[in-house]
Amino acid sequence: MINEFYKDMTGKGSIIRQFFDYANKKGAEIGMENIYNFSIGNPSVPVPQTFTDRMIELLQTEDPVKLHSYSPSLGLPSTRQAVADSLNKRFGMNYTMDHIFMTSAAASALAHALRCVTKDGDEVITFAPYFPEYVPYVTGTGAKLTVIPADITTFQINFEEFEKSLNPNVQAILINSPNNPSGIVYSTATITKLADILRAKEKEYGHPIYLISDEPYREIVFAGVDAPFISKLYENTICCYSFSKSVSLPGERIGYMAVNPACEDAKLLVLMAGQISRFTGHNCPPSIIQMAVESVLDQTSDLSIYETNKNILYKELTRIGYEMVEPGGTFYMFPRALTEDANEFCWRAAKELNLIIVPGDSFLCPGHFRISYCVTTDMVEKAIPLFEKLYKLYR
Repeated sequence: MINEFYKDMTGKGSIIRQFFDYANKKGAEIGMENIYNFSIGNPSVPVPQTFTDRMIELLQTEDPVKLHSYSPSLGLPSTRQAVADSLNKRFGMNYTMDHIFMTSAAASALAHALRCVTKDGDEVITFAPYFPEYVPYVTGTGAKLTVIPADITTFQINFEEFEKSLNPNVQAILINSPNNPSGIVYSTATITKLADILRAKEKEYGHPIYLISDEPYREIVFAGVDAPFISKLYENTICCYSFSKSVSLPGERIGYMAVNPACEDAKLLVLMAGQISRFTGHNCPPSIIQMAVESVLDQTSDLSIYETNKNILYKELTRIGYEMVEPGGTFYMFPRALTEDANEFCWRAAKELNLIIVPGDSFLCPGHFRISYCVTTDMVEKAIPLFEKLYKLYR
């Protein structure tokens, strides 16, 4: 008999994908140039030329057997050491290759990290608004996901509700900063307060509480925004990183799990991740991509368009009358919808104006909608009159 759990999931597809698929279907009818698609977070700038050049060099000069062979379960030693060296240089840490596990982007890093520190019946806490895929990531470990309601005035951590939810069964806290969907960056003050609470609770409960930090947008931070390296502020931190956004490599599925050297059982957790791969079928990313990504560890794509687009949208939408907390990074913003039913609001925008935005309900933050502005600035500017028309439909 087939697995009923996964069968049921087939009827609960992503709302983001529903809007994305609608945009593509409608675009096939009227032309994609007439669709203003702000639904999905697919980077809109090219990978650094350094990466492309390195790929070409590897293909032309490297031994094909070595280039296309299996890498070790934990990743190529040279790549792991290069990642450690880069983190140490940039953030004043003391990682070694023994603290680094190469993964198929941040999703795989999260899946491994959660399995490393939880077992069936444990509890993981996260904060709304949050990436909807956290639900299957956590559920797949046998743990329970508890979501703390959002503080919609700032989208920093709602500490009052968080402290009420802490209990000895909590093994991990899962955070995402810069945040999808709000674009908010947790400040040094926020992370310091979180760390102080966790240290006190670790002492009270007699076991570590791991901070799993989901950081695919770490490099997309706007001018003047306080954006601490989270592992620097809390010892039991596991950083889950992806090169999908920083260097525009979403299709290559490359990232890493970096365990803070000060974390309890730090090196053991990395070894455990290698064993977890045997159960998930992960078995490390391609060797050639690991080799090539070594060349861009201290680089990013030209990310300036995202701040340009944010500035235009924030200025114009607030002028029109939309309410939102100004993003500090990523390529998302999360305004208030103009009606309590954000689903109705977003479908009306799509069907009447060909303006594709997604409701905040699936991020557990109803009454909001997400704009993904990793698009051309020309598209952003042309969409402003549509946002104004949408506003006038409700006001």
